[in-house]
Amino acid sequence: MKITLTAALLLPLLASANDGIGAVSAGGIVFGKTDAIAMKKEVLTVSHQRISVDYEFVNESAKDVEETIIFPLPAYPATNLPSDTYYGQPSDFSILVNGKPVGFRTVVQAFLDDADVTAQLRDAGLSDAQIVDHSRFAPGTNAPPISEQQRQQLLKLKLIGQGPSDEEERLWSIQVNYVWRQKFPARQVLRVHHAYRPFVAAGPGNSGMDAETAARYCADAPFLKSWQRLAARNDGNYLNAAKVSYILKTGNTWKNGIEDFTLNIVKQAPDELVSLCFPGSFRKIDAATFQVRLRNFRPTQDLEVYFGNVDPAAAPHDGQMPKLN
Repeated sequence: MKITLTAALLLPLLASANDGIGAVSAGGIVFGKTDAIAMKKEVLTVSHQRISVDYEFVNESAKDVEETIIFPLPAYPATNLPSDTYYGQPSDFSILVNGKPVGFRTVVQAFLDDADVTAQLRDAGLSDAQIVDHSRFAPGTNAPPISEQQRQQLLKLKLIGQGPSDEEERLWSIQVNYVWRQKFPARQVLRVHHAYRPFVAAGPGNSGMDAETAARYCADAPFLKSWQRLAARNDGNYLNAAKVSYILKTGNTWKNGIEDFTLNIVKQAPDELVSLCFPGSFRKIDAATFQVRLRNFRPTQDLEVYFGNVDPAAAPHDGQMPKLN
């Protein structure tokens, strides 16, 4: 069942993902599956200021298991899109395992359509910082400029060219993955915590509520009525908006999916609007928080949340790059 949190909720594309079993190969990130380790519990809390997630894992086998763990962030474009505004690259990312900090490394990938073009960019001499550079929509984060020789090579590879702004641009999209090795002791509970300030799309500029957006976020009649009432104060067509995206489907790499899943959606102001497509029934926990809990959850789609009537002063503008270790 799809649901919409509407006028009762009154809650940008922000980004993150569930941990997943995987491996880093020459072709990039590869997800596998484990029959030994169960994700007993996940509590995911999402706002457009902060994402936090707490897991409880149990290695149900008789032997210790060590796995490569991958936390992928949703992809974002390197192009300078003329509509949605992007800002606030994922920052302050941290991992705690049983309360203690854990080191990780960053794997950067680039895609042109569905093709992985990371190797081609590296062959042209681009560093990770140059591949993920987003200085056009995060001032102050300039990576070393691409040389003219590199530019000519990228033109031949059709990795730069005329973009949505009708200017010469980078045409690839960027995926950032945080990777570490984790030991799961036999028959023991392992608690993992992530927290970070997410990447934002559709803010701080204004965002219209067209039919495609309404369908994507399951906006129902009460939500649209509230949106239109508030938008009337801004010439009737726009509200400051933000959209949060979180990769859920990697939860299926664990033994039984997500056995006990809790999603908390947190508003930053009473008159924010929020809408999303998600199974289950939400209940109001407090003035700012709405919660749904699912048992034996096997996600079939990733999470996308539309926040409308967002105060632009609350938007992060630190311009930080993804943490490149």
